[in-house]
Amino acid sequence: MSWETIKKAVNADSVEPNLKHYDDVRATFSWDVARGELDGLPDGKGLNIAHEAVDRHVLAGVGGKTALRWIARNGGVQDLSYADLAERSSRFANVLAGLGVAKGEVLSCLMPRVPELYAVALGTWKAGAVFSPLFPAFGPEPVQSRMEIGRTRVLVTTATLYRRKVAAVRDRLPDLRHVLLLMDDPAAELPNGTVDLRAAMDQADTAFVIPPTDPEDLAILHFTSGTTGKPKGAMHVHAAVVAHHATGRLALDLHDDDIYWCTADPGWVTGTSYGIIAPLTCGVTMISDSEEFDAERWYRILQDNKVTVWYTAPTAVRMLMKRGADLAKGYDLSALRFAASVGEPLNPEGVVWGVEAFGRPFHDNWWQTETGGIMIGNFAAMDVKPGSMGRPLPGIEAAVVSRDGDTVVPIDEPDREGELALRPGWPSMFRGYLGQPERYENAFAGGWYLTGDLARRDREGYFWFVGRADDVIKSAGHLIGPFEVESALMEHPAVSEAGVIGLPDPVAGEVVKAHVALKPGFEAGEPLRRDLLRHTRKRLGPAVAPRAIDFQKSLPKTRSGKIMRRLLKARELGLPEGDLSTLENGQ
Repeated sequence: MSWETIKKAVNADSVEPNLKHYDDVRATFSWDVARGELDGLPDGKGLNIAHEAVDRHVLAGVGGKTALRWIARNGGVQDLSYADLAERSSRFANVLAGLGVAKGEVLSCLMPRVPELYAVALGTWKAGAVFSPLFPAFGPEPVQSRMEIGRTRVLVTTATLYRRKVAAVRDRLPDLRHVLLLMDDPAAELPNGTVDLRAAMDQADTAFVIPPTDPEDLAILHFTSGTTGKPKGAMHVHAAVVAHHATGRLALDLHDDDIYWCTADPGWVTGTSYGIIAPLTCGVTMISDSEEFDAERWYRILQDNKVTVWYTAPTAVRMLMKRGADLAKGYDLSALRFAASVGEPLNPEGVVWGVEAFGRPFHDNWWQTETGGIMIGNFAAMDVKPGSMGRPLPGIEAAVVSRDGDTVVPIDEPDREGELALRPGWPSMFRGYLGQPERYENAFAGGWYLTGDLARRDREGYFWFVGRADDVIKSAGHLIGPFEVESALMEHPAVSEAGVIGLPDPVAGEVVKAHVALKPGFEAGEPLRRDLLRHTRKRLGPAVAPRAIDFQKSLPKTRSGKIMRRLLKARELGLPEGDLSTLENGQ
């Protein structure tokens, strides 16, 4: 189906877009100029994310402005000003200093969306340590593997999450020296070998002088799953804040007086880059909700807080669509002027539905954990082509390329498919995969960063997502590596082989499905299927575990023994099976 372009008038809103004339801004933009919009540390001592996010606003005399509005489960609201966040983050930086945490050491944060999370992130950056967020719905094994790879020195979590996901594996984490707990029940006994987070912060000094910070100092360690092997730790530096700030202004159109809500959990890259850093550097008031998706609750938050800019995921858009536009029209959402989406391609119906429900389209954009920030987007003043990722950000050179080994050739002809590639050099570009230099080097060829995503570019310079070049599953905004799920299945005594694929889903984008072959003596059937589902949910968490499991006598493999996920997916969806010349025994 062909969808009509949604035409924009640059003066349609009372608020003038930050990126009003796309071509003019691209022609004059430079990252050096963008760096000049930030202050840098006093006395030329470098660039620190936390200083740009909170301290500089206090120094500018606007510390009393609300930075964070946290909404509790019962609907209660707690407001924290920029001065509050500056003080709390300084207290936490002093806690780390008191523990002897050194510059460059990794702090893993396994926390739900609570006010303390933001102080921990900012305080970690102030102290010169590396912030590594973990998704709180992960099971024990994903948590353990990420902390092992990162050689985590400090863990900050809640008492409940510690008991459920960490306590049993702590002795397998030799680098972990300190565990700080947010106690759910202040009267409860503190587990052995842990520190009470609130008590430690209450006792800490409110003043902290950020030490000299080189823009290339490591600041963030984000994990992303690959199709094989362990999760990859993408390393980002303090200079990334330049891109976070610029893209917050240009791609999300953030203005100083905005009320902004990013629904992504800070355990994922979106929730860090655009749920903490960008909104704070832009000086807006940001919303944080303690609860997961609920249509009526979300509409009440948008209405009651007069949210002006909303950044969410296609999964959420599709779930709202299922409830119908009439539900949205029962709330006063007139303050909303810009809605954006990220995490997976947003289907054209979702873009257009935004106009029906809110009077405004959803603006899809594209980026990756590795890019650290938005690379391609649909902008506030730019016409929207439903289904398109949009056009590259100022300062970003993107191309569709074909490659053969180290040879990379841009495809100039419109609407031809190829691999999406970016010219390196933007500030939030990852600086490596921790401990995997060859894997990092393999992501570059011919002067381009090769994203692994397939795309096409039309005659007007809009990019369109085609598919992934590998097997990573995108489910409800989460990137899931099949290998991690297969490994958990293989731990079950009944399983001899496992192959995991993603299947299309109208709400989640994709859902995880597992194909398993059993060991002799085990019988396929519903009881075993339920047991395997329970097993994987316990080990991986519900966000990663498979939704469905099929039993097979054997799985299709290459002669070298590699399970052919591609073939599993083709057979599941009735697609052409392609070249089977490497298939073992013609299975």
